[in-house]
Amino acid sequence: MDTSFTLADAETRSDLTVFVQRAQRVDREAVRLLGAGRVLAVSSPILVPRGILSSGPTILGLRTFALAEDAAFDTVVAPASVLERLARLDALGTALHTIGLPPAEVRASWSGIAAPRDGWARTGSVSAGVLRAGARAGVTEIAAALPDNAGDPIVAGVRMGVWGRELEGAESLPAGVAFAADALGFLGPDDAEELPIFESGSWTRISSLRGHVLVRRAGGGLLVG
Repeated sequence: MDTSFTLADAETRSDLTVFVQRAQRVDREAVRLLGAGRVLAVSSPILVPRGILSSGPTILGLRTFALAEDAAFDTVVAPASVLERLARLDALGTALHTIGLPPAEVRASWSGIAAPRDGWARTGSVSAGVLRAGARAGVTEIAAALPDNAGDPIVAGVRMGVWGRELEGAESLPAGVAFAADALGFLGPDDAEELPIFESGSWTRISSLRGHVLVRRAGGGLLVG
């Protein structure tokens, strides 16, 4: 497995920084970095069932970035460690784009699952406006429902209750898809923009030019790869 990767250019480096910053605001614990050929895929958990008694969908955000050289690695690390390395390059003020992979891997329950690589069929679409409205409504509801100094189990339960239910205006999707698309910067300014919906087995994918949201429905089983 490689121990570093080289991004295509300064714009790609800036885009990676922004995406990891957004991912860290949602979940500070882990992001998955997967290098294959000249593509870096970065996955971030948005909604993950916690514990054997927890049920609900698993929702991940995914964005890909161009690499200057072929790479081969798959690691789960803290987003802060990635941002630290990107900040060092920025501080040098050079055109260097090679980043060392953080040596300390993080354990994450969601990192053992992966969406299918093929077999996707388009089943519909959802507008950016519906997603944006769903994200804002859910954030407001969660803020109102959480007591002061709520513990992690309570927070996780409230989030699953809100983001795991059907999205108003697109009932085939969990509301967490809206939160993922909005929080990770996958929505453009035009509310009329239609984002295609694809399905493969127990998985659903919503895609835009800015990134993808992946959903594994509850009880879908593990798909590792």
